Amino acid sequence: MNKVPSASPAVPASVSASDTDAPDKPGDSYVQSFARGLAVIRAFSAERPEQTLTDVASATGLTRAGARRILLTLQTLGYVEAEGRLFRLTPKILDLGFAYLTSMPFWNLAEPVMEDLSAQVHESCSAAVLDRTEIVYVLRVPTHKIMTINLSIGSRLPAYCTSMGRVLLSALDEAALDAALDASPIVAHTPRTVTDKDELKKLIAQVRSQGWSVVDQELEGGLISLSAPIRNRRGHIIAAMNISGNAQRNSAKQMVKAFLEPLQKAAQSVSDMVALRG
Repeated sequence: MNKVPSASPAVPASVSASDTDAPDKPGDSYVQSFARGLAVIRAFSAERPEQTLTDVASATGLTRAGARRILLTLQTLGYVEAEGRLFRLTPKILDLGFAYLTSMPFWNLAEPVMEDLSAQVHESCSAAVLDRTEIVYVLRVPTHKIMTINLSIGSRLPAYCTSMGRVLLSALDEAALDAALDASPIVAHTPRTVTDKDELKKLIAQVRSQGWSVVDQELEGGLISLSAPIRNRRGHIIAAMNISGNAQRNSAKQMVKAFLEPLQKAAQSVSDMVALRG
């Protein structure tokens, strides 16, 4: 499996020049030019792999002169290339995401375990981490295509209506959970999506108590997902592992009955290996 970050299909690529992805700007330590450079990188996506200077300026809220300086800097560093009026990212940009993947201990440990799990249950298997209000896919073993969204490494989905998201949110204390839900753009993706924050907190508390989560067609019709936590040696949840299935093949109850035990065993196996790594 190709373990490199890819553009997210779930998050708009356009980022304003003031968008830092941080709740609080740290005053004098905030480097605006660096934030603008990241905004330019994030302006490119699977939907917009090639853009003109005007496109980039519009997507980021920068002036044409500002966007041009950043693009030329990125081009000099090898992260961007130009052909005529069009700019595009180069494969070197993958180094940035790969540095994160290689800095974490469980990715390489989890992949063969997930491949075995997927072969055992004949369903897709993924792993994700929490990034504020979203989950970010860090590993994926697909089988059947059961979503209209093309998920891959680096893809993002909302945490509140996904099984991996609820497992990861269950690790937060009350204040952090309230902050995450308050910051989440909660919408009904399907008629089954739970959008009431009090009800979501009850569901997340249940996940915290039972140690696993199942979400039945709340993100997309026909998609059922079952998730369990991956923990470090201190018992803290660092990621979640899931099995995704089609509602036409199995109901949520059938998935829990058939797949929960092998999923929990696989997640515990990865957790044990992470603990041995320190």
